[in-house]
Amino acid sequence: MAGAALGGALSALPATGLAAPVAAPTPRRGYDNQRIADLGDGRFLNPLMAGDHPDPTILKDGRDYYMTFSTFDSYPGLVIWHSRDLVNWTPRTAALRTNIGSVWAPELTKHKGRYYLYVPTKNPTTSWVIWADHIDGPWSEPIDLKLHDHIDPGHVVGEDGSRWLFLSGGDHIRLSDDGLSTMGQVEHVYDPWRYPDSWDVEGFSPEGPKVTRRGDWFYLVTAVGGTAGPPTGHMVIAARSRSIHGPWEHHPGNPIVRTTSRDEKWWSRGHATLVEGPDGSWWSVYHGYENGYWTLGRQALLDPVEWTPDGWFRMAGGDLSRPLPKPRGGQAVRHGQPLSDDFTTLALGTKWNFFRPTPEDRARARVQDGVLLLDARGKAPSDGAPLLLIAGDTSYRFECDIEIASGGTAGLILFYDDRLYCGLGFDEQRFVTHQYGIERGRPANPLGRRMRMRVTNDRHIVSFHTSGDGGTTWQRFDRGMEVSGYHHNVRGGFLMLRPGLYSAGAGTARFRDFRFTAL
Repeated sequence: MAGAALGGALSALPATGLAAPVAAPTPRRGYDNQRIADLGDGRFLNPLMAGDHPDPTILKDGRDYYMTFSTFDSYPGLVIWHSRDLVNWTPRTAALRTNIGSVWAPELTKHKGRYYLYVPTKNPTTSWVIWADHIDGPWSEPIDLKLHDHIDPGHVVGEDGSRWLFLSGGDHIRLSDDGLSTMGQVEHVYDPWRYPDSWDVEGFSPEGPKVTRRGDWFYLVTAVGGTAGPPTGHMVIAARSRSIHGPWEHHPGNPIVRTTSRDEKWWSRGHATLVEGPDGSWWSVYHGYENGYWTLGRQALLDPVEWTPDGWFRMAGGDLSRPLPKPRGGQAVRHGQPLSDDFTTLALGTKWNFFRPTPEDRARARVQDGVLLLDARGKAPSDGAPLLLIAGDTSYRFECDIEIASGGTAGLILFYDDRLYCGLGFDEQRFVTHQYGIERGRPANPLGRRMRMRVTNDRHIVSFHTSGDGGTTWQRFDRGMEVSGYHHNVRGGFLMLRPGLYSAGAGTARFRDFRFTAL
């Protein structure tokens, strides 16, 4: 079987449950000291993609792998990541430039030489399709498929060559041959397996259907139990059929992934996709919350898959808290990207994203002679479409030189959404302290219209420092914060707490020499 290619290294891994207690492994470090999965010794340590990379969709395209994630209200969105070994990933492009709403659980696929992204949204609730003849684009403008009662489309080619989208709730609908419109009506074809009533879950919520064909079987992998809420709620189930129209046979080992204890490293694990590795082994990518760090959002995890003699498969990695053997074969690209920025170019989409921008916001940001020029919008981060990053470490600091125009306000923030954020800004005369998404105080600013500012997030304890001499000496700002509650289970929205910049009031703020360091 293909699973045998994983070799004997997996033979000692448990099928379910927790591993024996061992010392916590140390992550390897990459750009800006950020943690990375590849340990450099033939093993990797989850998370595969640290920080908020939820609802992964992965495409094997010859020797190449491409992956993207839900990007919600961040634009440009749907950043496409590239790998050749399943462990190391680098960003290529942001496929979605037009704001079509809050992007949930996309599907990346390739059919007859063309790439497609099927994109469900909230506000409005529908699904869209964009396409490109090259993975780096240009990608088309979105086409509304008018699927108003479903989310999470999963593309599959049926046994007769017809194209279909599987949808939340166990439904599917046929696509036109070009994949750009639907045909007929939504049909119900699958009743997902249900967990015992005694389990602590958020709700049934069958979603994220991903269909993989292997041999004569179609394997349908689905998430149930709710995305967040109790750590034991979200899970992965599977079924198989010889036809995409069913009947579907439940996996005898359901659920095939589930967090069973709040003591585990990874919580709320679900939304899985199967993928073949470069050596013919099989793997699954799904997401989970890191124990104690809901603030980092749902992080992407890699789990080895083992095919069994009865034609089923199992996840072989256990709770994913320990190092695992890497897939063999393939070539490693350098993982991730630096979050530090000298602003010689503007990495809008692949690094920086606006939160819930209007079409006019793209013109607000530009670079000139190593300076980010960010035109003011609104009165605060709440109505100002700030520029944000995804940071995947439990502790980090970031700093930047900031210069404001007369009448302007600017600063550094930790931003969950427009109603829950914290940070420090300043105008010509006063600082402005942001906490809980509101202004908490405006002490005097002795440094005027230009200063260097630093934010440290040390395992949810936040401190601020300012400097009037470019960072040679620092003064601690007299306001500290604790932000462990800035997450989905408090606010909703499925987002993460992201570092960023904002410019409000009037004029144009100038940002120089942005530095990020994981601690």
